[in-house]
Amino acid sequence: MIKIIAVLCSLASPANCHEQIVTTSDFAQVSVQSCLMGAPQLAEWMNQHPAERLAAWRCVLGQQNGRGI
Repeated sequence: MIKIIAVLCSLASPANCHEQIVTTSDFAQVSVQSCLMGAPQLAEWMNQHPAERLAAWRCVLGQQNGRGI
């Protein structure tokens, strides 16, 4: 499983940023290549969350969460 982890910042408070796993079971077909190139699924997710700005993202293999635990 490939997870896309985004660093999102609030448009209202740009210094207020957090990590968010943006993949769900709907994104089971995310490939490493599409993730590294900015998966279309990430764009869809951002369209549904207009109050946040995408600052960065990374691809994570396996079951670990965004903080490596």
